[in-house]
Amino acid sequence: MNVRTRSSAVLCTLGLVASLALGTASAEDAGARQPVAKVTKAAKISLTRVATARNPIAGAAGPGGTLWIAERAGTVRVLGPKGLGEPVLDISAETTTDGERGLLGIAFDPARTHFYISYTNLEGTSTIDEFAVRKGRIRPETRRTVLTQTQPYANHNGGDIKFGPDGYLYIAFGDGGAGGDPHGNGQNLGTLLGKLLRIDPRGGTPYAIPRDNPFVGDPDAKDEIWAYGLRNPWRFSFDARTGDLLIGDVGQNDWEEIDRAPARSKGGENYGWSQMEGNHPFRGGTEPANHVRPIHEYARTGLGCAVTGGFVYRGSAIPALWGQYVFSDYCDGTIRSLALKNGKVTGVNDLVVNGGEVISFVEGRAGELYVLALGGAITRIDPA
Repeated sequence: MNVRTRSSAVLCTLGLVASLALGTASAEDAGARQPVAKVTKAAKISLTRVATARNPIAGAAGPGGTLWIAERAGTVRVLGPKGLGEPVLDISAETTTDGERGLLGIAFDPARTHFYISYTNLEGTSTIDEFAVRKGRIRPETRRTVLTQTQPYANHNGGDIKFGPDGYLYIAFGDGGAGGDPHGNGQNLGTLLGKLLRIDPRGGTPYAIPRDNPFVGDPDAKDEIWAYGLRNPWRFSFDARTGDLLIGDVGQNDWEEIDRAPARSKGGENYGWSQMEGNHPFRGGTEPANHVRPIHEYARTGLGCAVTGGFVYRGSAIPALWGQYVFSDYCDGTIRSLALKNGKVTGVNDLVVNGGEVISFVEGRAGELYVLALGGAITRIDPA
């Protein structure tokens, strides 16, 4: 691991880019279709290019209002007035971009005194590491590993990490890969795969488990689990105003879905995979009695292939967008939003701009949103 060293270029062929379409599985039997939700025009937005990176894949708001950007091959750079600076972190010798692997997520704790990275190591194991941060700088000598999870395949790693309003670290892992969840991980509470986890990284060695996690004390379940039944929850977020959780879960072949849990949730939600794909039984599956249905789904009848979850917009630059959930699709690239009321979708809005191969969104400290395209563009969502 190097700090403030060379910038490592990402050698990303079209094949690798396609593989990072996040588990868009090979053709299988198509499920039942439902009418496409009504699309309306809403807020008028534009995309302003603020920087170019080497396969930007994730970001986080850092100390002093900065924006930190992770590049898939293992570097982290800070966005300034003149674009991206030199890498402040380089783990490119410790990860690989084979399959859907690489540096996949970054996060700061609420005080911005600790920085976390989520990556797959050279063996493909999902790894969460922590660094202390002093005066806005990473202290490499403080690095420690918080949590690891072996991955049976090179896809569906998930890897997003966020701190929730409760101050705990949430970690999203996919079902382990291949296609169709061959090991049944989504519904198996005995594995961390196919789950959203909730831990206290500073409360123990290497971490503590919050006592109010939903499966604490269940001998057949992992105590770290907060929610389950997820296929590849590539990007999730918390509404900065309400604390509601929203998850973009990539589908198998037919349906992309966005899931939600209200801030008052006690956890334990079952989002259905692999018995369900969205609202539809998967390969003859039976809907679980406790299935929490998505608040939105869309069929792969158009150009879409892998939902990219975003954020509820809480910035001030675009009042007409305030309170709407902004998201996209890796293959389609159109920026869209969901109008929400009491946790229900009241409208699906086409924002009439295209962000390219949208791999992630980043929320700045003031609530403004940035779009990361794997090809390199970093753009800010501005009023038109």
